[in-house]
Amino acid sequence: MRYLIVVALLALPIDAHAKGDDETSPPKTTKTTKQCLGVRVWDSAKKRCVRPKQSELNDDLLYDAVRELAYAGRYLDAQGVMDAMADQASDRVLTYRGFTARKLGDLSLANVHYEMAISLNPDNIAARSYMGQGFVEAGDKVAALMQLREIQARGGQGTWAEVSLRQAIETGTGYNY
Repeated sequence: MRYLIVVALLALPIDAHAKGDDETSPPKTTKTTKQCLGVRVWDSAKKRCVRPKQSELNDDLLYDAVRELAYAGRYLDAQGVMDAMADQASDRVLTYRGFTARKLGDLSLANVHYEMAISLNPDNIAARSYMGQGFVEAGDKVAALMQLREIQARGGQGTWAEVSLRQAIETGTGYNY
């Protein structure tokens, strides 16, 4: 029965148009991952690796470092950088808190963060994709398909968020960075 639901959901028509910006594309590698160890970021003004709270970086630049560290598999370091960000309640911080928790094996905590991010911004297709991939990892393809449909309905057709979640549903394996 579940298989039929999955097939039916995949066959539904798609009405949404793709969004132009796809923030879920891999971040550019910088000196933060090339030279800095632990919970440190590259501060170009100081020309060295520093603790995030000692840096001259604003939340946008710290967020870029979080994404870079997370994509490099340095999940605990990414969490440490997030701790230094001023806006702890933003949907982007909550999305990456969820992402790092999921990658560290805590799907329950990841879903709490994803749900909070989505409640703040229902169009957060990255959170929806990451949450859906967690559902795939937990064996719940129906819940993953529901997130895929939400991504498509919210303009995410053709984005990395949609493609990676669709691929996870088809293969049974979440995307690895």
